Amino acid sequence: MPACDFTRRDLLRWTAYAAAAAGSTTLLDPARALAATDSSGTGPVTPVNLELVTLAEDRAVITWYTGHAGTDDGLGRMVPAASDGEVHYGTHPSRLNRVAHDTSGHTPYHYVELHDLEPGQTYYYQARSNGTLAAPTAFTLIAGNAVGTTDRGLGTTGPFEFTTPQPPQGSHLFSLVLCNDLHMGETQAGLVGGQPQYIGISQVPGLPPYPEVMLESLVQDVKRFDPRYLLAAGDISAEAVPTDLSRAGRLLSGFGRYQEDYFVTRGNHDRAHIGDAYSTCRVGQWQGNDCFHDAYFAHTERTYFSRDLSGLHVIGLDTYDKPGNGGDAGALSPEQLDWFRADLKAHRDQPTLVFGHHPLVVQDSAFPITASNSVDAGQAAQILSWYAQTPGVFLHHAGHTHRNHRTTSPAAPGVTLQEIAAAKEYPGGFSILRLHTHGYALNFSKSRSALAREWSERSRQEIMGYWPQFAFGNTVGDRNTVVKRDLTGLKKGHH
Repeated sequence: MPACDFTRRDLLRWTAYAAAAAGSTTLLDPARALAATDSSGTGPVTPVNLELVTLAEDRAVITWYTGHAGTDDGLGRMVPAASDGEVHYGTHPSRLNRVAHDTSGHTPYHYVELHDLEPGQTYYYQARSNGTLAAPTAFTLIAGNAVGTTDRGLGTTGPFEFTTPQPPQGSHLFSLVLCNDLHMGETQAGLVGGQPQYIGISQVPGLPPYPEVMLESLVQDVKRFDPRYLLAAGDISAEAVPTDLSRAGRLLSGFGRYQEDYFVTRGNHDRAHIGDAYSTCRVGQWQGNDCFHDAYFAHTERTYFSRDLSGLHVIGLDTYDKPGNGGDAGALSPEQLDWFRADLKAHRDQPTLVFGHHPLVVQDSAFPITASNSVDAGQAAQILSWYAQTPGVFLHHAGHTHRNHRTTSPAAPGVTLQEIAAAKEYPGGFSILRLHTHGYALNFSKSRSALAREWSERSRQEIMGYWPQFAFGNTVGDRNTVVKRDLTGLKKGHH
């Protein structure tokens, strides 16, 4: 699975699988299929990569890309072509009588928001640029859908169909930002096992480092949702270099105060390292020098914690509380496991959210699933059994896989296990968790500054252009969900 720990062996297994699934098709992305050797940028403007990103009860966000047909920018996609963007939509497929326009005028990186939608209503839509209808992101390796809640229009340019959900029941209390995989300090995305044929994708020369672009945009973008708290589930840095950890903290401080408004947990990239760059940091419990500990938990003994936030019990796990090189399964130390179980027991009935870097369960992937993708299987089973005895736990948020995916386990069916795509690369964003007295909604958003949209579209070419079939989310429900839940114990959050 191409995530933080995708290895050469994983790649070889997946490449064979992809070749078998694709048959004679070697270029699966529409943008790649249109690419040729001409890079003059004079071909017709062609809109592709249409995606329904966000779907809430009253709004939807639709994105796509325009390039010059018959060109190749060196990454296997069309050379970017600025164009207009508009979405025609309505409540009948033959009457698309409403129009929404791109938020930023002429651009290759289109972002259109549909407002004033009605809950529980079915809508139909088509997107166009320069008078040409946009083709959707094609899923050929997985059973999925990037553009609607039904398969209407798939394989064509539409109209496509979606039905808005009902809002969460009860009155709105407060919202949180869930994000992960900031990878501050990273300079190439999509590097795989050191294999030169699978190129890493770098930022355009002269532009700011992409992890900073994406985090700066995220911190600004979330403000329009008026969230009370932000939780960042690990891989804050690329390799735990002190300056990168510090830079991430400074950017996150644009949201609020650390350990009051925003909270972080450790990922495998944030583990203790060995080398001169780390020598000034405290000696790690397991190995090397632990700069992450110094940066974010300097005055505490533990790198895991719990807090009560406006009545919500939040548990932050360190899922790499162990020795290792970062490429193996996550795990909690015996001490952390004992603390975690006791904390769950002490807050058995209180509404509880758990977040940590490695998922407990990984399923339904277009790529090979290995032990390194999740928490140690024995520990995961143990934790799920504890959740089954803890009625207050309703959500476990994880990163690491760099994808949007929603799972429920029969071992703890009342808990949503939510993986959220990386903040630092395609689809590049965050999820907003809206808590109501009798339920919650979780909606993914792409970061939307001009530079963030440009980098997101550039980095979708990772792993030979197959990356969207893994990272975006198999279905709209992997990115957007509404769940009934008694959360009456929470308090209305105030800044």
